[in-house]
Amino acid sequence: MTIGEALAESKALLSGAGIENPALDADLLLAHALGVNRSALVAARRDSDALNPEALERFRAFIERRRSGECVAYILEKKEFFGLEFFVNKNVLVPRPDTECLVEAALSRLAGKKTPNLRALDLCAGSGAIAIALKSQRPDLEAWATDISQGALEVAKINAACLLPLGAVHFRLGDLFQALSAGDARAFDLITANAPYVPDGEIPGLSAEVRGEPILALDGGADGLDIIRKIVAQAPRFLLPGGSLMLEADPRQMPAIALMLESAGLEPGGAIKDLSGRDRALEAFQKGD
Repeated sequence: MTIGEALAESKALLSGAGIENPALDADLLLAHALGVNRSALVAARRDSDALNPEALERFRAFIERRRSGECVAYILEKKEFFGLEFFVNKNVLVPRPDTECLVEAALSRLAGKKTPNLRALDLCAGSGAIAIALKSQRPDLEAWATDISQGALEVAKINAACLLPLGAVHFRLGDLFQALSAGDARAFDLITANAPYVPDGEIPGLSAEVRGEPILALDGGADGLDIIRKIVAQAPRFLLPGGSLMLEADPRQMPAIALMLESAGLEPGGAIKDLSGRDRALEAFQKGD
């Protein structure tokens, strides 16, 4: 079978399964089967060239996984985020482009801070994308990250080891702030979180692709705000005066989160827009200078 025939076959299969971008997915999966990146595949591809049997078998296996609803990132075991290539597997959510907006806002906030011991904490760290992206841009940052999932933390540590100097991020296993020991829990200039925020009643209606991601990282309880509620209640104890809390969530949840932040005694800092111009995160400040 030629490359052109294999791609045509796979695109038809993916399209028939309701996959949104069958041509792009087929190209990515073929490149992975051949052990090259997509740019190299596009540059060198000749549709009349024959695929060797081993590559064809790998490619067809990848296509079947994609047809079943498994996301491309899990098949490739990688996802680009903030210009960095992260290892991902089914222990972590796949980093989304909209979360890059939170990282950009966090870096803007940190740009005005030049203290010798600038400290940031990322809760529900998952693959480590937020903490690692921040540290990659601010090497002077003392970066911390916590997650309740051992599997997720192992993925985050692999990413940190591949993308940053040894020990650049301090990882802790546990439930939010409880993961920090007494010595770790000194106040932070910045706390970020992309916590689980999907209402549990909505999870069955998510796409098969999203339902394949870890339920622990999706399920936010009845209204989607169980974990965020805990973060907001505890965050004032861990923020320096003037320190910033940034929380990603569903745009529909922003009014409720704003009320939580106000009730916790934090000063509102405004919304952070996603790539579609929707409110994707809220910022609030610890009162003080």
